[in-house]
Amino acid sequence: MPKIKLTDVILRDAHQSLIATRMRTEDMLPVCPQLDAMGYWSLECWGGATYDACLRFLKEDPWERLRKLREALPNTRLQMLLRGQNLLGYRHYADDVVRAFVDKSAQNGMDVFRIFDALNDVRNLKTAIEATNESGKHAQGTLCYTVSPVHSVQGFVQMAKELHAMNCDSICIKDMAGLLTPYATAELVKALKDAVDLPLHLHSHSTSGLAAMCHLKAIESGCEHIDTAISSWSGGTSHPPTESLVAALRNTEYDTGLDLESLQEIGLYFYGIRKKYHQFESDFTGVDTRVQVNQVPGGMISNLANQLKEQNALDRMDEVMAEIPQVRKDLGYPPLVTPSSQIVGTQAVLNVITGKRYETITKEVNNYLHGGYGKPPAMVDNALQQKAVGNDEIIECRPADMIPDELDHLREEIGSLALNDEDVLSFAMFPDVGRQFLEQRANNELVPESLLPSPGNNGQQNTPTEFNITLHGESYHVKITGSGHKGEAERHFYLTVDGTPEETIVETLDEIVLTGGAEGAIKTKIAGKRPKATKEGDVTTSMPGNVVDIMVAEGDIVKAGQPVLVTEAMKMETEIQAPIDGRINGVFVSKGDSVNPGETLIEIDTEG
Repeated sequence: MPKIKLTDVILRDAHQSLIATRMRTEDMLPVCPQLDAMGYWSLECWGGATYDACLRFLKEDPWERLRKLREALPNTRLQMLLRGQNLLGYRHYADDVVRAFVDKSAQNGMDVFRIFDALNDVRNLKTAIEATNESGKHAQGTLCYTVSPVHSVQGFVQMAKELHAMNCDSICIKDMAGLLTPYATAELVKALKDAVDLPLHLHSHSTSGLAAMCHLKAIESGCEHIDTAISSWSGGTSHPPTESLVAALRNTEYDTGLDLESLQEIGLYFYGIRKKYHQFESDFTGVDTRVQVNQVPGGMISNLANQLKEQNALDRMDEVMAEIPQVRKDLGYPPLVTPSSQIVGTQAVLNVITGKRYETITKEVNNYLHGGYGKPPAMVDNALQQKAVGNDEIIECRPADMIPDELDHLREEIGSLALNDEDVLSFAMFPDVGRQFLEQRANNELVPESLLPSPGNNGQQNTPTEFNITLHGESYHVKITGSGHKGEAERHFYLTVDGTPEETIVETLDEIVLTGGAEGAIKTKIAGKRPKATKEGDVTTSMPGNVVDIMVAEGDIVKAGQPVLVTEAMKMETEIQAPIDGRINGVFVSKGDSVNPGETLIEIDTEG
């Protein structure tokens, strides 16, 4: 029996699961020599949500991160997570974009492409697998493991056979939510090894507390490759610890050959690094056996917690968790992995916050119900589909077959802001965020989100973060635990008041220039406060977000149900429709504006 080979996910999935993908490249590079010398089969370091986080929050070029890691890890395979025809975005791309992305990823240093589809629709994997083969790199076909009335061992075996026929170099069981149980793992691994002559990898999250046991049963059943996370970033919604598996298999026929003492040093380094990102730690990253019911994956939980914070609705997490299985059933039991996890999760949040199921349907759910992401595993709810689709035709073919080549158009659209094809691809993945990043880079304005000082930090810090406040004779202990960007008119502050977590929103209505300069002041003019929505024709939003598109102008005649705005919240877009027939009497938003419930965004006059 060959030795078990390990892939460490510390540079991608571990921090995606625990701190919403916030680890910076500067904290990865110093330890790369030790990681490179370890003897891992691969290091997962790119793809997934890292690309989005680099552009959106860290203000890093994700391609530059890849090149730096390639240089720092010359002896180790670099591995990425690729969402098939979705690549790293939230829609399907034309085949020419998929081929260009894989080609550029390979050129910049990527070795192993773990390729999956959120619906396990193998048609959506075809182009990415072909492109990986053409690049001479390792194509790993992926089974997104889930449990439902329509998923079975036989179904996963059939999918593995299809991936084998598509020239995959290996197969991965991707247990993104930690749903596998030990004996289910053994059954699945044995069935796959009997049916397909390819190396088998297991990727399982610790969310339910079962993953380490699943690893052992998988190894005993013939699985040769296991994903782990260095111990200081392991457990809970992350993965079982690397060091523990190495110790468990030492001096056995499965011995990994990795040096436990060297691993300890790496773990200690990352232990110190984790403290730097304490503001992104969530209360929802420990063991949570509810995952066996709600099936929410680890990365989704930490992101969902951060996103609910932004909606001032963190206290409604339990309601959202209870709503997710219902939405999943209505959508035909998709596995909960990006982008389907985001699609289901955001719709569940909308259902909870609005208090009425499917009163607002996101653009992504609408597209899903039109067949825009592929074939759902089961029938979707007919009434919901009718509401979203109406008389439109449902896509039955591979969705990408209906998308013409778009790379040249994208290159033309972004123009001189793109210095190379990699920049064009960043714009393709995230048009608004990508364009903003490229504009900020051109203007030398790339500033990452601020980090709060670590507890016990001895560096020079001059900003107070903890207070005793006396109000009306009562004393309160207040500690600031996080904040939004200082350049926003409405800034979120996260506090603990006498030990109780609280969130406040501070809206800037006027400003002064601070002594010694304008640092910390709002540099742009504060827009006039929008009127409160009180009339039938006042268009508002059900949750805080940003304006992506305005589809009408003052004076336009609209019909009830006609889209007038597109907003974005939690990385998902929602069309806001006219509530009544009438004339547009006022538009109180611009593209890019932040908006909140209760504000009149557009006013429609019935008498017009």
